[in-house]
Order: sequence, then C-alpha cells, then structure tokens
Amino acid sequence: MKAIVFGKEKDAIAPLVQKCGFEIVAEHPDVVVSYGGDGTLMQAEHQFPGIPKIILKNSLVAKKASVLSNEEVLKRVCAGQYRIEEFWKLQASFKNSAWRALNDIVVHNKNPRHAIRYAVSVNGKEIRQNIIGDGMVAATPFGSSGYYRSITDSFFEIGIGIAFNNSTEQSDHMVLKEDSIITATIMRGPAVVYADNQEHAEDMREGDTLTIQKSSDVAKIISV
Repeated sequence: MKAIVFGKEKDAIAPLVQKCGFEIVAEHPDVVVSYGGDGTLMQAEHQFPGIPKIILKNSLVAKKASVLSNEEVLKRVCAGQYRIEEFWKLQASFKNSAWRALNDIVVHNKNPRHAIRYAVSVNGKEIRQNIIGDGMVAATPFGSSGYYRSITDSFFEIGIGIAFNNSTEQSDHMVLKEDSIITATIMRGPAVVYADNQEHAEDMREGDTLTIQKSSDVAKIISV
C-alpha cells in the first residue's frame, strides 16, 4: 500500500510506517498518514482531499485517533483489517473565494478590540439580526467536538451547528437540517472568514455576505 506521510514531525514516524509494510511515496498514494493532532488531520484533508486518512497520534490532543498504538493501527491497516468511514463537509462561498471544511467555517472579528455586528439567515429567512459579538461558527457533526463545543459546551451527530461566539446578548446555538443554506451578513466589521485551520482567509466588511451549506465532498477516515 502506497502512503504519503503528513505532519510537522513526519520524519519521526516514517520508519515505523515503512516497517509495518507501507511504501512511502511523494504522489498518487493509496492513503495519507496524518501524524499529529486534530489540526494536522484538517491540514492533511485540505491538501489531499478525498484520499483515505490514517490518523496517528503524537500527542494527547489527537481526539480523532485510535486508542490503539500507532504500530498496531498501521499493522491492521496493512493487513486489510480496517473500514473507511465517510464524513461530509461544509462549503462556504464569499465573492470569488470558496472553502471546504471538515470541521467548521468561522466568521470572527478581525480586530479583537472591537465586536462585529452581523445577521444570520437560513433558507432566505432572517433568524438573527444585529448580533453583536466576536462572530459565529458553523460546524459539521465531525467538527462539533472542536471550536463549536468550546463555545456551546455541547455537540451533535446530525445537522449543521451554528454557535454564536461571545455575544453581548443571549444567542442560543442552533442545530439546523443538513440541507440548510445559511447566510451571514456583516453589518459592522471588519471580520475575517476561514475554514478549519487553513491559511486562506478573507476580510469581510459592511454589507458583505457569506453563504454556507453542505458540500458534496466527503472526507474518508480509516478506522481499525
């Protein structure tokens, strides 16, 4: 099985990957070995979308990794003792930019000294107006245990979650149907929008609107 090893410390795990029977390649892999925490997995999926990922942990914050040792995980995969789970993503569009997110789409105040004002609509109907705060998070079920959970102290298994970050007035989080189309319109900025922990981000100013919905793309995670 051909594998790309991905992560800041990939050289430390590469010998074990080879020892367990994988051929390490630079392109056209069968799998991508993500070595690191949950952020490393997000980066791996962004760079190699749709290719099955093997999650290996190098810290205690790799929540998505198996409880088994890295060596045991690799041995089972190489022996064919695994299954592939698919997780849908979110997509967001703003002007000429687009994002795909396995975890979440985030709208955040660009200047931490100033709150932003924004409105949120679902399927063309405004449901929150003049929200004042640090922004919002739209999360997938896969990502609901991350930033979304830190804001809401909850997670979900079905739908799209919307969390309102540090609002000046009570704004309860929502879990919407998977086919919902969500728009966020900036009434006072500046704000910034990004997906997962991807480097690409765009500024949003007064009158700008971001559209968020379920993507047809899926991430494939190997489970043993």
